[in-house]
Amino acid sequence: MNQKKTTQRPYNLGAARVEQVQSVLGEVLQWAHPADAVLSRWMRAHPKLGVRDRGEVADAVFDVLRHLRRYRHFSESGTGPAARRLAILGLSAVVTEKLLAEALSEPEKNWLSHVGKIPVARLPRAIRDSMPDWLDERLSALPNADALIAAMNQPAPLDLRINPLKADRDEMLAVLRDGPAAKFNPEPTPYSPWGIRLQGRPPVNRWPMFEKGEIEVQDEGSQLLAALVAPKRGEMIIDYCAGAGGKTLLLGALMRSTGRLYAFDVSAARLARAKPRFARSGLSNIVPVVIAENNDQRVKRLRGKAHRVLVDAPCSGLGTLRRNPDLKWRQHPESLGALLALQARILRQAAQCVMPGGRLVYATCSILPEENEQQVEAFLAENPEFTLLDAGKIVADRCKNLTFETPMLALRPDVHGTDGFFAAVLERVKPASAKPDV
Repeated sequence: MNQKKTTQRPYNLGAARVEQVQSVLGEVLQWAHPADAVLSRWMRAHPKLGVRDRGEVADAVFDVLRHLRRYRHFSESGTGPAARRLAILGLSAVVTEKLLAEALSEPEKNWLSHVGKIPVARLPRAIRDSMPDWLDERLSALPNADALIAAMNQPAPLDLRINPLKADRDEMLAVLRDGPAAKFNPEPTPYSPWGIRLQGRPPVNRWPMFEKGEIEVQDEGSQLLAALVAPKRGEMIIDYCAGAGGKTLLLGALMRSTGRLYAFDVSAARLARAKPRFARSGLSNIVPVVIAENNDQRVKRLRGKAHRVLVDAPCSGLGTLRRNPDLKWRQHPESLGALLALQARILRQAAQCVMPGGRLVYATCSILPEENEQQVEAFLAENPEFTLLDAGKIVADRCKNLTFETPMLALRPDVHGTDGFFAAVLERVKPASAKPDV
């Protein structure tokens, strides 16, 4: 009996990887949702992918988002679907040349070789560093703009924060260095006394110390905001835009779980996602409250009662481009104008909760002056009962190496190795002639 021989084509990992990255980019580049959300959904739809597979796909997608304008410029000389050319360029920065070559036709190999010889330094900066024109124009007005933009196109490390209520940083560093986490090179953050910096993408959420609430994921810049708030035991403090609760957790731990810490947010979904973190932390002084965008009665009842109010305002997020490179393509000047109006309104509302002698901390994860210094200056002009404090003096005890050139905190990835963060501390003083607070 003759049996037909069947020949099965060998699995081509390079071709599969190009198809996978092209598939994700096809969804991400519609800009309907944040890139990390699109990628997470795609990963859930492909559960058979291994850890390495997922890492290479994610790295290639985010490489494309960082360098999208330059890659599109290069792709003008190629043929075939644009998303495929972008996927090839993204993977060329992630996988070996041999693996990628398995997936390419001869014309594609020749095109990629040609692209690799283009002198990138000679390209206009907006193309070279992949910035939309409007953002390149704004950033060019900042000091050392070239260094700032280049730093924002680099992948960020992973920052952890110990829970001061449950852990000691030196002891946690010793544990991490003696275990499987050692390969991620854990080091203390240079400014935050609570931070640990890791390289790579470790599965932190599966580590025992994470499950026990001893560590959290939080960028060092975000940790420093808690040092600026400088909470004390027994105080009433409001985290006015609590979001996922990262800063709330550190504030509560610094209060040693005493006093009352309100976690306000207009999004019930965001606060719901924060509740497991609150539970792990061991804190008992957090009061999560979903508030209305305007004229919230619970906010009115706290008028003039809070010792400290933190406003980590909704913003463009452009200080986080190392982690969220899609933001530079999803934001535009019109959306920025709406954000500026929202920030000013939230700042006015939150200020009403501050007691005489209390402090209002305004913060963003942006690097744009109109969201930062200009917002503070406008607020102070309209509210003479507040005065600007020197942020450097407030954090001097806890953050030994951190100094500022102005009274406001301004962190940059090229200077401080953190995301771009801004914060100003405003104190409500009793005016010589008291007036109604409206």
